[in-house]
Amino acid sequence: MVRLRIKELAEAQGLNKSQLQLKSGVTLPLLTRYWNNNTTEVKLDALQKIANALGVKTGELFAENDIENAA
Repeated sequence: MVRLRIKELAEAQGLNKSQLQLKSGVTLPLLTRYWNNNTTEVKLDALQKIANALGVKTGELFAENDIENAA
């Protein structure tokens, strides 16, 4: 399972899920799955939009354990 830090990063910037959805342009159902870490696959284009909205690199959206396991 993929673990994402989207909720953590957004809340650190004072953004809730609805605000991030509007800022990123991804669909709310997709963002909700990523926000709750309820997904086994991710769409790169959606992650890029979310990362841009948060002002971070796409790789920063992933939990560190997932990055280490992929290496």
